[in-house]
Amino acid sequence: MRKWFILLLTTVAALGLGWGFFGENGFLRGQSNTGAARAQTSPIFTTAHSSVGEAVRHFFGIRSEAQQPIAYTHKAHLDRSITCDTCHTGVNTGPQARIPDIRDCMECHEFVAMDKPVIQQITAMWERGEDIPWQRVYGFTDEAHVRFNHAPHIRADVECSMCHGDVAQMTVAERVVDHTMGFCVNCHTQRGASNDCLTCHN
Repeated sequence: MRKWFILLLTTVAALGLGWGFFGENGFLRGQSNTGAARAQTSPIFTTAHSSVGEAVRHFFGIRSEAQQPIAYTHKAHLDRSITCDTCHTGVNTGPQARIPDIRDCMECHEFVAMDKPVIQQITAMWERGEDIPWQRVYGFTDEAHVRFNHAPHIRADVECSMCHGDVAQMTVAERVVDHTMGFCVNCHTQRGASNDCLTCHN
């Protein structure tokens, strides 16, 4: 009797999952069931992810390495007493550390190191009206629902290197610190900051 009960329960659960996942007409939830949609399979895996692979990568926090269009050398710039907030403006006053655009580069390089090939490349982009398509190195996925604000961390004297590594010794910026929940909670605990869920999550 127990064997039949387990079999029945498993069958009902499987049917329930199938119904919840595919919907009553055999289509994924959120998919159209028009004639055109039936003729062509939608590439959408879920409303949040375009594929199973993307969902798995987000779930496990697997991120591809950023490939920058210009080999920007942080070390060479920070050695000249340029500070992080010279280029990443807004870090002291708001949530985001702005990624500099080509205008920021040309403020200096219209006059400095114009003979270097990489500067000539940037100058050519500037003259064509193009911006540099920098790739973000750090950032939370949408699923994390993290509302991070740089300004209060700067006011609390949290060094940039705490979360971004020793960028002053890097050439192209690399992701060397994993911003896991444990990393943030440990830092908040050590500094006596709130670990209430709504402090970071919205």
